[in-house]
Amino acid sequence: MAQALIFDLDGTLVDTVYAHVFAWQRALAEEGMPIEGWRIHRRIGMSGGLFTRGVAREVGRELSADEIERIQLRHGTIFRELLPERRPLPGARKLLEHLRARDIVHGIATSGRRPEIDLSLDALGVGDDTVVIDRGGVARAKPEHVDRRVRIAVAKRVVDQVAYHPRDAVGIEAAAHRPLGVEPEDCYVAGDAVWDLLAARRAGMLSVGLRSGGYGSDELLDAGAFRVYDDAAELLESLDELGFDA
Repeated sequence: MAQALIFDLDGTLVDTVYAHVFAWQRALAEEGMPIEGWRIHRRIGMSGGLFTRGVAREVGRELSADEIERIQLRHGTIFRELLPERRPLPGARKLLEHLRARDIVHGIATSGRRPEIDLSLDALGVGDDTVVIDRGGVARAKPEHVDRRVRIAVAKRVVDQVAYHPRDAVGIEAAAHRPLGVEPEDCYVAGDAVWDLLAARRAGMLSVGLRSGGYGSDELLDAGAFRVYDDAAELLESLDELGFDA
C-alpha cells in the first residue's frame, strides 16, 4: 500500500516551466550560446549543472566550473525578474492541504535553488511542517517535524542522486534504506518531466506523470509513469487509484 508522495515543484505544482525556459535562454545567450527554446524545454527538470553542461555540448562549447556557476546564478536572477509572482497550477494548493489534513506523508523536492523557489513555496502555502529539498539538499522543516518526515527528504535525495549519478546508485540506496522508513515500492514520485520519472524508476519507486509541464502522455508513460494525469487537480481526484485514502 502506498505510504508517501514526493512532488517535483516546477511544472508539477507551480506554473513556472516556461519562465525557466526564457530565463535559461537569455542567460545562455549572454554567454554567447544562443539556443532554441524547445531544446531548453526538453532539459527542464535536470539539475542546473547537468542542464548547463548538456546545453554546452549541444552548441559545441566547453564550460569551466566558474562559467557554469555564473550562468546558473544569472538564470536565477532573470527568472525572478520574469516571474515576480508565482501561480500554483490547478489543484496544487488543494492537493497539499488535503494531504496535510489526512496526515499523508509527503515532501517537495526540486532541482531549483533558493532564493528562486521561495516565492513558489509561499504561493503554495507550504509551511515549516513540509519537508522541502532544494538543489543543495537542505530540508526546510522545524526540528520537531524532522524525525517523522526526514525519511521523505532522504528518499528524494536518493532519487536525485541515482538519476544524475547512476554509477553510485547501489551504494546510495543501501545506505538510505535504513533511515527511510518507507520502502521504495511504497513511495510515489509525482513529476511533469521525463527526468523525474526516470529518476524514480532508477530508485525503485513508482511514478506519476503530470501533463502540466508540457510533456505528452506517451513520453511520460515511456519514461515509466504508472499513471498520467492532466494536473494536480486530477491527481487529487485520483488518489484512491494510487492506494491512498482519499
